[in-house]
Amino acid sequence: MDPSSFSSTMLSWYDRHHRDLPWRIPPARRKAGERPDPYQVWLSEVMLQQTTVAAVKAYFTRFLERWPSVTDLADAPESEVLSEWAGLGYYARARNLHACARTVQADHGGRFPETAGGLRSLPGIGEYTSAAIAAIAFDEAAPVVDGNVERVITRLHAIDTPLPQAKRDIRERVAELTPNGRPGDFAQAMMDLGATICTPRKPACGICPVRDFCAAARTADPERFPVKAKKAAVPERRGAAFVAVRPDGAVFLRRRPGAGMLAGMSEPPTSDWSARQDGATGLEAAPFSAPWRRAGEVEHGFTHFRINLEVWRCEHDGETVIEGWWSTPEAIQAEALPTLMRKVLAAAGVQGVRNAPRATIKEGTPRT
Repeated sequence: MDPSSFSSTMLSWYDRHHRDLPWRIPPARRKAGERPDPYQVWLSEVMLQQTTVAAVKAYFTRFLERWPSVTDLADAPESEVLSEWAGLGYYARARNLHACARTVQADHGGRFPETAGGLRSLPGIGEYTSAAIAAIAFDEAAPVVDGNVERVITRLHAIDTPLPQAKRDIRERVAELTPNGRPGDFAQAMMDLGATICTPRKPACGICPVRDFCAAARTADPERFPVKAKKAAVPERRGAAFVAVRPDGAVFLRRRPGAGMLAGMSEPPTSDWSARQDGATGLEAAPFSAPWRRAGEVEHGFTHFRINLEVWRCEHDGETVIEGWWSTPEAIQAEALPTLMRKVLAAAGVQGVRNAPRATIKEGTPRT
């Protein structure tokens, strides 16, 4: 494969068929000299980790409206950042996002480092994110490899080595293909190809711009790639959640510990469940004495396990003996409630809780 011919073909396709995304500078404006804002590139890339483009768009817009620059975000209380992040999953990303903003402000004068190596020194920025920011915002020819790109490369070269063992080989091949001119547009072209044409199921090989380069297309079996190691069974955990509601509609909440699952987020009291152990269930797990009644059960998928929580509800006069606070119907939308806890509140009949889907959501959906 001639790298120059391949990258030229990809860039020509991208110029005509790129996706319009709120954090992206279209190629025509980019060619006219407009540069992407490193803050917006970074924000979008952190949000897109293990999450879909469709899920991220509204969060990205809200974050920018509230914190237009990295210094605005650095000055925000962490609790407010967690609240805006609620429902997007992988909450360590939100804490790292805030810590990174503060580091950029304190150690770099509010400006992001302009190389992949420099970016990797920041909290929460690893190999992929540093390469993406460096390529898109600063024109460094850094190899950018997300799930979409992995799929494209394994098909182009018919790579039989299973993931994740094939990651090093994939990255080396991307590095060979990445051009010195327009590396950011090339990276985004590869992502778009994987998201819209070289899809996991039923790829549209007939309209693929790089079909002539593709070894998997020649075998007529592109869905075989990427080869993945057999996954271990996902453990299932149980626990209980307790929703106390005052006559005025306020709900009793508490703060989760600062480390571990959903660290620092808000929740109605739950039993001590985790990825490694079940929590107590039944009335004996209740955080305080009250006329609890069973309200249902919710299920939620995390990356490495599933959780089933019994949901209990009581009507309460507001006098509690444990640490926490009462959140009124007007205030509850601003609480840092993760999706699981919004499901719990919805199951308990609490009205008006944003992002409380009935369907099970698995945190860790690949970006598309």
